Amino acid sequence: MSRTLRVRQSQTVVPFGVGAVFDIQGESFVATGIGDWPARGRQRIESARLAARLGVSGFHAAPATVNDRFDVPDAPGAPYIRFPSWLFCGACRRMKRWRIADEKPGQPPRCPSCSPARTLAPMRFVQICQAGHLSDVDWWFWAHSRRDAGERRGCGERERLRFQVSERASGLEALSVVCTAKGCGAGRDLLDILGTHGMRCSGRNPWQRAGDAVDCVRPVQIVQRTAGNLYYPLTHSALDIPETDVPAHTDDARADEVRAHHLWVPLCQVVGTPRAVMYRTIIQEDTGADEALLDALLGEETGEAALSDVPSGGAGTAPDAGGGAARLDLSREEWAAFTAPVPPATRDFALRETTLGLGGETADPWAALGRRFGRIVLADRLREVRALSGFTRVSPDATVVPVDTARRLKWLPAVEVFGEGLLLTLNRTALTEWEDDRDVRKHVAGMRADLDRSFQKDRLETLTGAELAPRFVLLHTLAHLLIRQLSFESGYTTASLRERIYARPEQDQYGILVYTAAGDAEGTLGGLVRQGEPPRLAETLLRMTEAAAWCSADPLCAEHTGQGFGNLNRAACHACALLPETSCETGNTLLDRALVVGGAHVPGYLETIVTAARAAAADALEQE
Repeated sequence: MSRTLRVRQSQTVVPFGVGAVFDIQGESFVATGIGDWPARGRQRIESARLAARLGVSGFHAAPATVNDRFDVPDAPGAPYIRFPSWLFCGACRRMKRWRIADEKPGQPPRCPSCSPARTLAPMRFVQICQAGHLSDVDWWFWAHSRRDAGERRGCGERERLRFQVSERASGLEALSVVCTAKGCGAGRDLLDILGTHGMRCSGRNPWQRAGDAVDCVRPVQIVQRTAGNLYYPLTHSALDIPETDVPAHTDDARADEVRAHHLWVPLCQVVGTPRAVMYRTIIQEDTGADEALLDALLGEETGEAALSDVPSGGAGTAPDAGGGAARLDLSREEWAAFTAPVPPATRDFALRETTLGLGGETADPWAALGRRFGRIVLADRLREVRALSGFTRVSPDATVVPVDTARRLKWLPAVEVFGEGLLLTLNRTALTEWEDDRDVRKHVAGMRADLDRSFQKDRLETLTGAELAPRFVLLHTLAHLLIRQLSFESGYTTASLRERIYARPEQDQYGILVYTAAGDAEGTLGGLVRQGEPPRLAETLLRMTEAAAWCSADPLCAEHTGQGFGNLNRAACHACALLPETSCETGNTLLDRALVVGGAHVPGYLETIVTAARAAAADALEQE
């Protein structure tokens, strides 16, 4: 029996979307596939642009959970089932396998052996595999794993287990699982439980029936049920923008070459089948077209998502044999919408152009600040749709499990949020001159080499483009610094603000969008847009630049040659540039404060402002 828990509608996509383990009040559950969602109460979410790119029929939000009626039979909301099913009693230490028939809505599991009955606690460890399967640890096998096969066959009871604690040891060594079957007594402590131990994979996820299991030969890995590698959601986000005439690609000559290829028509006829992968590979080898161009052309030709060709892709596709999790690039249309003349306001998209208010300034640092930034656009109203197409386990590049494990449904779970934003662009001429500096390019080449060696390369390239450009690191770091500074002045916490980086040189992008969005229909309260109006934004940028020039971890942070995941950061640490994971598109990677304010033998884009601000401060002190 599934349970309807007190989970916000927006949390049914991230962080408690399909396949995620959810701990609440001492109990543990896992979100089921969308095939188990009730048809009644689902809310349709409109986002034609995102649906077309993902190749799905549409989006639905989970039925909203009622606060005072959330865990009763027939209550609305996304379904969850208990996991792990192996529980133990903290008093008598007996272990019990909790079955669906034992489940009662609104009641925690109770020990059948104790009086008064004690609440059972979930076991801390579970097993996962690269194919995305999740199941209980075979605790009977673990307890008998030190016995030979003949002795194991002599034990006839598989569920008479105890989870014992020893006072003579500490840590995992003090915990052990012991078989209490008559004449057995096998047991093993948990000292080396983490890792692979030759156990068999169940071939399914907890909400799937036994008949849905597949033969899985991937090695099983035992992890804690709250481990970070248990769940990597594959999410997609799109802003609701007016329709644009911007083409989906810019390389017209290569696009014509692809269309003229003798396998182009056959490829369009077999989109979504394994044969399409072979055709794509041949076309790419013959024409030199990249994945993005092929995706765009297929989308134009067939109206379906190009991801349907990619074996590791989104919903409705077959799980791949180990490929990466493909993501979409939706930045082109959004950048065009923000940089075009301001369109008439609609219910979900209202822009207005503004300036830093430094037109009459001739003295530095204000004049220098005005020369470094370009167009400022305030978004009084934004609507964002966030969809979940699947997830992976063990690592981000493992096999993608679609949100509908039965592969029958053509829609995806999603939520819509409303909010406000601030688009900040750089001076294109100044940016080009700075990017052409030899020291800048040499500095970023080192980060590019680290990115090529990273297991996150495929995922990050969907954001950076085929080649990491200096402007991406600069704009990304600038977005982090601005969010940290705005959190002091706009009333929003850093976790409430999000970034969108528009930094693809081939698409002539050179800006960032800082925005906030909430699940409420009224959106947010306007504090962010107000900070973007003159003269507040100029003052905020100057304070941000001054703050970025010094980190409490300097000189260690400023002179670092590689820190963070895969050494993908340079001068960026928790004290100066990192943000909550929900705010950052790249998972707090590809950051370097030196490219903003200078240092480490590399000129910063805003270095002149720092120098001018310090000189102005010194002059002011002398005058006193």
